[in-house]
Amino acid sequence: MKKNKEKKTKPQKTGSTFYRICYAIFAGLVGFLFRIRVTGRENEPDKGGFIVCANHISATDAVVLCYAFRKHQVCFMAKKELFKIPLLSGLIRVLGAFPIDRGGNDVGAIKTAVHLVKEGKCMGIFPQGHRYPGQNPRETTTKNGAALICTRAEANVVPVYIKKKNNTHKLFRKTQVIIGEEIAFDSFGYDPEATGEYARITGIIFDRVCTLGEEFDKETTV
Repeated sequence: MKKNKEKKTKPQKTGSTFYRICYAIFAGLVGFLFRIRVTGRENEPDKGGFIVCANHISATDAVVLCYAFRKHQVCFMAKKELFKIPLLSGLIRVLGAFPIDRGGNDVGAIKTAVHLVKEGKCMGIFPQGHRYPGQNPRETTTKNGAALICTRAEANVVPVYIKKKNNTHKLFRKTQVIIGEEIAFDSFGYDPEATGEYARITGIIFDRVCTLGEEFDKETTV
């Protein structure tokens, strides 16, 4: 008798067809220009619907994260001014970006982010809020957007550390990306009735992001 072979289920991939085509065409070039090396790729979840949180050094960080995550398209919020630029507006929309008004509390952008995550897509967020080139991430401030989206979508978080020499960006300078283990939403112990929960959860997330970089430094200097 022939034994029935178990069918292996392929990991769920997220992203539009156009995004997948762009990734296939340009990933090699992006990896070459930024000299990207990725550690912890096995930590990328098979199933979508999670949040990617990373430190923020330069404007290229979003591209670097998209390169590092092969299974899923990582969507980002982008400042609304970019959507007023002809051609660029259409391109970044197709690639998964959507506008946010950084001058105030953009409730609509938060709702969009939560909706995307609940739909099974992946949301990329920089807890620092903006770029901090040349600075130790531990010594920078953070905003609570990641925790807000995380709690409303009840989503897991994948911490990522982007490491560059002196925390500055230069073309052809090596970029090390460390993808950490997924943080389960339940592990945050979120209490919607307690005060300061968003700040507390943001602190947990960003501490893990920074720890990834510190642990990598220790391992590579031994």
